[in-house]
Amino acid sequence: MKLTTTNRRTFLKSSGQLLIGFNLFPLAFCKSKETENTLMNDYGGISERPHIDRNLIDSWIRLDADGHVTILTGKQELGQGIRTALMQIAAEELDVDLEICHIINGDTGQTANEGYTAGSNSVEGSGKAIRQAAAEAKLVLLKLAGEKWGTDITGLQVKNGIIQGGPDKEISYWELLEGRYLEEKITGDAPIKDHNDHVYVGKAVPREDIMKLVRGEAHFVHDLRLPDMVHARVLHPPVYKAKLVSIDLDNIKDHDGILKVIEDGSFVAVIAKREFQAVKAWQHLKESSKWDSPKLGPLSEALFEDMKTNANSPQIVEDSPGISGKINSSFKKIKAEYQRPYQMHGSTGPSCAVAKCDDDNLTVWSPTQGVYPLQNTLSDLFGLAKEKIRCIGMPGSGCYGHNGADDVSAEAALIAKHYPRRPVRLQWMREDEHQWEPYGSAMSIQLEAGMDETGKILAWDTKIWSDTHSTRPNGKAGHYVSARHLKEPFEFQKGGFSGGSYRNATPLYNMPDKRLHLYNYDGPLRTSALRGLGAYGNIFALESFMDELASEAGMDPIAFRIKNLDDKRAIAVLETLASKTGWDSKLKNPGKGYGVAFSKYKNSASYFAVLAEVEINKAEKSFKLTKMTGVIDSGQCINPDGLKNQTEGGMVQSASWTLLESVQFDENGILSKDWSSYPIMRFKEVPEIEVHIINRPELSPMGAGEAAQGPVAAAIANAIFDGTGTRVRELPIKAEKVDWERF
Repeated sequence: MKLTTTNRRTFLKSSGQLLIGFNLFPLAFCKSKETENTLMNDYGGISERPHIDRNLIDSWIRLDADGHVTILTGKQELGQGIRTALMQIAAEELDVDLEICHIINGDTGQTANEGYTAGSNSVEGSGKAIRQAAAEAKLVLLKLAGEKWGTDITGLQVKNGIIQGGPDKEISYWELLEGRYLEEKITGDAPIKDHNDHVYVGKAVPREDIMKLVRGEAHFVHDLRLPDMVHARVLHPPVYKAKLVSIDLDNIKDHDGILKVIEDGSFVAVIAKREFQAVKAWQHLKESSKWDSPKLGPLSEALFEDMKTNANSPQIVEDSPGISGKINSSFKKIKAEYQRPYQMHGSTGPSCAVAKCDDDNLTVWSPTQGVYPLQNTLSDLFGLAKEKIRCIGMPGSGCYGHNGADDVSAEAALIAKHYPRRPVRLQWMREDEHQWEPYGSAMSIQLEAGMDETGKILAWDTKIWSDTHSTRPNGKAGHYVSARHLKEPFEFQKGGFSGGSYRNATPLYNMPDKRLHLYNYDGPLRTSALRGLGAYGNIFALESFMDELASEAGMDPIAFRIKNLDDKRAIAVLETLASKTGWDSKLKNPGKGYGVAFSKYKNSASYFAVLAEVEINKAEKSFKLTKMTGVIDSGQCINPDGLKNQTEGGMVQSASWTLLESVQFDENGILSKDWSSYPIMRFKEVPEIEVHIINRPELSPMGAGEAAQGPVAAAIANAIFDGTGTRVRELPIKAEKVDWERF
């Protein structure tokens, strides 16, 4: 059975397939699915073939008998446009028309194990690997043509997949293959096309998935409809570690359309013929259930003090002996502390998955960021051999991190095991999503620095208190919330704390002495990866602190940053920002506030600088974010539209986090259960956004998906300070935190 939302052929006539293998595993991220081009509506796709060996010329790039090219990769399409970008790279190196290219991603039955799609590494890592694979494929085909014609390949040219060797010598890739597989290894020696000759790379190629969304076509896993599919809902406990005491199941079984009610310990689910029947049954289950619920704590008002009291001993990430003395002896020194609350992914559509169990074989259609980690963890959950589990990645409605996607996939599989041979579609309710997803951790960041009389920073000391930023389920079933609720529960083992806690905490700025201590903390709420991990909080603190240092030094904020930078590309994004925004002509006035911030994401990926502009209304004691201007340098830009989309989206999301978002909870559980109790930025509140790209086609691409998160937060805080004189160090930044009598 073909596992897609559209009709596709399950068999292709004799096909010539070129399969180039490349190793993406150390880079872990990406994904995509097949393009449906209006010019190729009759194309049915390639026949399925299991991945064999990632290091061979295997199932990575296929040229089939119909004259198409399909790229297969284990990376996931999360809305970041990686599908289009990877096809651009492959088409470029193969010298084929982009219109004949397709891509399949994230399917344990077809693609390689690429781990998780995370860390803004898809183009930087996967793009490089695909580029090498495609170049190798072209070289192999050129050698085949050269052997056929008895000529040196230096005299051959390729255009749209046609190799030309002179007036009477012309043959296509597909004719050369004659139905064969080519399985040599990637040598890494194949020449890469010069950037001056690029046709597709660097061009704004429209994304087909966006067109599907605009047209309202089936796209997300939520839209998947399979024959004989049934619908399910899960009743989650009211709070972490709650135990089911009693529930009325008998009455539910008589409801219309109810097929089965499942009770396994504190795991309760209902299966129905139609979705609304399942929803009504879920509501009855919720009303009739009684729970033994432990109290949650510490609460918000005591959280940051509890961090200081109960965190682990400091992990010394970076040290500089005698740094305290150097700060104290500086011409000027300042110290400040910044706080970030728990924040949620807030996926637009609640998590959804479909699962089907046939005998001992399990198939799951999932919005996970890693199909192979999902497969590994389901194997642990069911004690089932991995070879009997197929996980097929599909787009989810909002992600960028570890949200409820893996949990709902596991729950769908649990339910399908109780109701075999029919596909089970499980969708969470909104309150499930808000209450049970893993949040971005609350953080406290304490900074202290000293500088000389010219404004040069001499020493910088950082202390971070944070819970983990990664509890992804990679082979451990206890990381699924419902696996902990079973009659025979799986134990949750948090494991080591992640380096994501101190991501971007070390300043890129040039200074002789830096120290970084991390205090790992086991907090009251479930936490894991949220876009940018700890970088959002750390850059908010770092770049707010840089603004405070600039103010203390009596220097222009951009000039102060440039003075403390040696990195020419970092300086370039700041200078470009100043030029594009007319920074030098911005006049101080009581109705406006301007703030800048900068970072190099992970100190190894994209450079990003941003100016935030706010309007101040002292009479109404309010402010409004009116415009954000960003400048990004991601090295070679594959798709300018895609890079702008990513950057703009990150800017809007970060602005929403910064101005509005904070998970509310009390001793009885999570209070932020819907969009009223967890407000996010609405369309009418979105400011004008402008993004400028510094394209460096001669350099390698760099990760860009999370570059904007931290700088935007700091730029807004700095703009509020510029406009009101109030330095807000606790997120979110709300009007009531401003001292309106100060200016």
